[in-house]
Amino acid sequence: MAITTVLGILRSSKFERDLKGAAGFCATYGAHLTALAVSIGAAPSLSQYDAISTIWLDERQREIDELATTTAKIKETLSGSDLSFEVQDLYTEFAWADEDFAERALYADIVLLGSDAAGDADLRKRIFDGALFQTPTPILINRGQKAIAASPRSVVLAWDSSNEAARAARQSLDLLERAEIVHVTMVDPVARMRTNGEEPGADIAGFLARHGVRVQVDRLSSEGKSADAIITRHAVDMGADLIVMGAYNHPRWQQSLFGGVTRRMIEECQLPLFLAH
Repeated sequence: MAITTVLGILRSSKFERDLKGAAGFCATYGAHLTALAVSIGAAPSLSQYDAISTIWLDERQREIDELATTTAKIKETLSGSDLSFEVQDLYTEFAWADEDFAERALYADIVLLGSDAAGDADLRKRIFDGALFQTPTPILINRGQKAIAASPRSVVLAWDSSNEAARAARQSLDLLERAEIVHVTMVDPVARMRTNGEEPGADIAGFLARHGVRVQVDRLSSEGKSADAIITRHAVDMGADLIVMGAYNHPRWQQSLFGGVTRRMIEECQLPLFLAH
């Protein structure tokens, strides 16, 4: 999948590092950047007479003013670059923020979520609930302090023969093709005709190789540890710049091994993480 349009989601109160990362990513791919500055307001609070609190109204106006200032700063910063870009602002509330993110993610090839935005747990949850689980658009999240490598040297593709993992592999092809090596990583794989085949990992490795991706299949034992711990450790050992994996939604988070991996990887992984659903 060619990356031509990137949706970079930015906090209204802290955005500089995320904006720099998004601009650098778009410059590498020659992509258009849609910079979305976001502020999520609290639900209205009522006074003892069931009237909307003046304190809430003042706080809401302060947040709206801050968002306008941030939007202006983003435009000023990007105007000094050679990027194709547009700047949008979104003031929303928790109740429907996921729908707002889903609406905007529909028109992007990938959603970028840098460390500043990813560090806000409420914002992160709404972005994933909307952009990832309500649209076909993947998310590239980076919770670490190191910038995302636009052309990663080494990539770990977490593979379990699921539809989600297959979509992640296809949607990340533009990234995988640039890598020096892609480690197709399987944890406790079982050779079955209807899942992994007689030689687990061979089919996806062949598919990627025909796209010009340099592939190595790594079959790992869990050693009694969680799959996310094994995948993360392997990525560190291989010097990976990126982990690619399929993502499961909330009901499946409670039902499957890789679902639990998804949740913990989103919350804890310090390496850049490409997720598709």
